[in-house]
Amino acid sequence: MPVLVMKFGGTSVATLDRIRRAAKRVGVEVAKGYDVIVIVSAMSGETNKLVGFVEETSPLFDAREYDAVVSSGENVTAGLMALTLQEMDVPARSWQGWQVPVMTTGAHANARIEDIPTDNISAKFGQGMKVAVVAGFQGISPEGRITTLGRGGSDTTAVAFAAAFGAVRCDIYTDVDGVYTTDPRICEKARKLDKIAFEEMLEMASLGAKVLQTRSVELAMRFKVPLRVLSSFEEMDDTAGTLVCDEDEIMESNVVAGVAHSRDEAKMTLVSVADRPGIAAAIFTPLAEAGVNVDMIVQNISEEGRTDMTFSCPTNQVARAEKAMEEAKAKGEINFHGIVADTNVAKVSVVGIGMRSHTGVAAKMFKVLSNDGINIKVITTSEIKISVLIERKYMELAVQALHDAFELDKSA
Repeated sequence: MPVLVMKFGGTSVATLDRIRRAAKRVGVEVAKGYDVIVIVSAMSGETNKLVGFVEETSPLFDAREYDAVVSSGENVTAGLMALTLQEMDVPARSWQGWQVPVMTTGAHANARIEDIPTDNISAKFGQGMKVAVVAGFQGISPEGRITTLGRGGSDTTAVAFAAAFGAVRCDIYTDVDGVYTTDPRICEKARKLDKIAFEEMLEMASLGAKVLQTRSVELAMRFKVPLRVLSSFEEMDDTAGTLVCDEDEIMESNVVAGVAHSRDEAKMTLVSVADRPGIAAAIFTPLAEAGVNVDMIVQNISEEGRTDMTFSCPTNQVARAEKAMEEAKAKGEINFHGIVADTNVAKVSVVGIGMRSHTGVAAKMFKVLSNDGINIKVITTSEIKISVLIERKYMELAVQALHDAFELDKSA
């Protein structure tokens, strides 16, 4: 039978009633002739509660035990979903990560999936099981310990299963009814997209859109897994939601597909750095080793052998970045006169595969921001995106203005 993967997020399984509602959706797909793999998250709020227990018990916790505790939320949901399906006379069985097994790296709390052997679940499908309910977010390390994949890891689990089993599609059920041109809470003109290209979705996810985890989109693009994002609270409809697919499947699209934003950004500047070969490596290697996620990078013009180096990172990593730089300075690896951190900035980006073949997008974006009196602090570009760092108080205004300027409320 063809395989369909269905993933239900925490809000979709937050109560027993919602689990029953989700199970009915699974039953409909089984009736269509699919063997279904259901990936479930923990019930809404459960993971945060478990993380809190760990941190209260052991502030400097052992990551292996953290995974043992935090992964239990998904196990509960998987068992309840399987029981609910059985009550509906749908042959179902729950699976924990180690039973599949989902083989991962040994990086506890942030493991990566390395392999998903299909033999065990395929054998059960052959024996009459119609639904495998798999606990998302978890796997097993080479040492045989439970691992977790980091926040949002159930999305990655779902896409990885779809790739491993050659699924016809991976449906991601969440509390939103698709991917929008921007955040509807900021811009009331935001429009739900029927389709969006993998590359566009990857950029949107990495730039702040919270609909899908970045790693899950990377996997889907790599293995050409069609993704459908849809709401578990809307009526069932085969055309509902947003399909994330190859750009070849999109007949026409706007030059700009969406406007993304990230509120929790910081701009850091190393003042008066010695300008010499290898200085960038000397700065960004210790930042990487400290786990700082650097995004935008700008180096000023050198003057008398000195330069300023500016980069952006999440606000919660500023202290870590400052410590890494001071330690590198103390070791004599770099020399600078000071560090200036601005934690009152936001990142706004326009994204679209149409930008490859159209000129003038950057000029239009900058003019729109200028007309609204918004100063740009940093700019970065790629083939299909332009990102700017601006004062945080202007973020919502910038998003609305750009959405209007590129007429994203209208379809192509």
